[in-house]
Amino acid sequence: MTSTAPLRILLFAGVRDAAGCDVANVAVDHPVTAAKVIESVAAQIPAAAPLIGVSRLAVDGRYVGPDHVIRHADVELALIPPVSGG
Repeated sequence: MTSTAPLRILLFAGVRDAAGCDVANVAVDHPVTAAKVIESVAAQIPAAAPLIGVSRLAVDGRYVGPDHVIRHADVELALIPPVSGG
């Protein structure tokens, strides 16, 4: 059974800067994978899409793979772009 539900995704670093906001709200059909969430955010914020495409999704403080299924009980979703340093 599928159901549509809004997700609130926190945006960080370069993604936040490119998007011009620190939160993206997307409506998705559940069950939904991390890859689909990232794709939905990229479609909603085209200016940040290239960076979003190489970012990782963290669910409740842990990075998840693209096949991870987002649950209704998940509290915090965050999109984290790659980080470089020296």
